[in-house]
Amino acid sequence: MFTAKRGRIAGALAAVGIAALALAGCASSDPLDPGADGTATEDASDTIVVGSQAYYSNEIIAEIYAQALENAGFTVERQFNIGQRDAYIPALENGEVDLFPEYTGNLLQFFDPDTEARTSEDVFAALPDALPEGLTVLDQSSATDQDSYTVTAAFAQQHSLKQIGDLANVDVPLILGGAPELAERPYGPTGLKVLYGVEVEFKATGDTTVEDLVAGTVNVANVYTADPRIQTQDLVVLDDPKGLFLASNVVPLVNADIADQIADVINAVSAALTPEGLVALNVQSTEDQLSPADIATQWLEENGLL
Repeated sequence: MFTAKRGRIAGALAAVGIAALALAGCASSDPLDPGADGTATEDASDTIVVGSQAYYSNEIIAEIYAQALENAGFTVERQFNIGQRDAYIPALENGEVDLFPEYTGNLLQFFDPDTEARTSEDVFAALPDALPEGLTVLDQSSATDQDSYTVTAAFAQQHSLKQIGDLANVDVPLILGGAPELAERPYGPTGLKVLYGVEVEFKATGDTTVEDLVAGTVNVANVYTADPRIQTQDLVVLDDPKGLFLASNVVPLVNADIADQIADVINAVSAALTPEGLVALNVQSTEDQLSPADIATQWLEENGLL
């Protein structure tokens, strides 16, 4: 794929080349010599742009990718906290961003809402055909950070809740909290009703979803399974036997034109990232208040990748 970013760069380099030929008769110079300011210039097309969602866990993984690439000799530009898929998928497609940590199930469902894949293996196998031309994925990790429907332990005990379908028997109004886009997702309120017969009122709680659940503002919440507050706040993830949520393993989404160049580096990261390890990374962010850069450096060193 010849991305828009690289197209603009190629055009600029062509113009520079023409100018250089015009000057060749007036002076001789070594193109590898430093510029007038004494510093060597670098071709911007060699820069790998790594992006992340506006989500601390995703930013940590993106920083791990970035540092691993830098350690391998690549020049990296970080464009973190871009937002949700509606914002960053176009940036990947037009070449503004080269590499992004993604989650297999949600990514597949974004492009193929009617997919019947549910297991980790089936979801990953379905991704290549679902992705737009020019995008591909590298190896998926065993680490998962997938959507769930979660309640407080007290609410689960009071209403004998073990799986999502048990919510249909609750005798109080159900208020579901989650990010605003949950209202339109296949696994949102409509999916709950169709697959499990559970009717809910939806409340967009965004970044305060867990806080709202603990406070009782909502009594069911859409929480990622690697969120350490599931443990620290005594929450219960309801089982999903009918597969409302697709398996969502951490996976690198990358522009196909650079996939081969970075595969060895990024696949080594994916091989080392485990479910327990991802929760531990998140604890370092939420509980220990470490920066994504410090968390990434420590993890890479501990796993022999730095």
